Amino acid sequence: MRKQIEERLEQLKREFASGQKLLTELEAQQKEVQYTLLRLHGAIQVLEEELAKNQDDSSEPAL
Repeated sequence: MRKQIEERLEQLKREFASGQKLLTELEAQQKEVQYTLLRLHGAIQVLEEELAKNQDDSSEPAL
């Protein structure tokens, strides 16, 4: 009985360590995706501002 408990304990410890490793990897991946989304949002904002600026410039009457 003791041997079975010890084996199960070791199995659970391995699964726990594996889960921790996976969680760490997923957190790093999440940070990377958040950074990428932030960069994309900034680029979108700049391009939208440029389009609005160009639209304003083209709507002015030519002298």
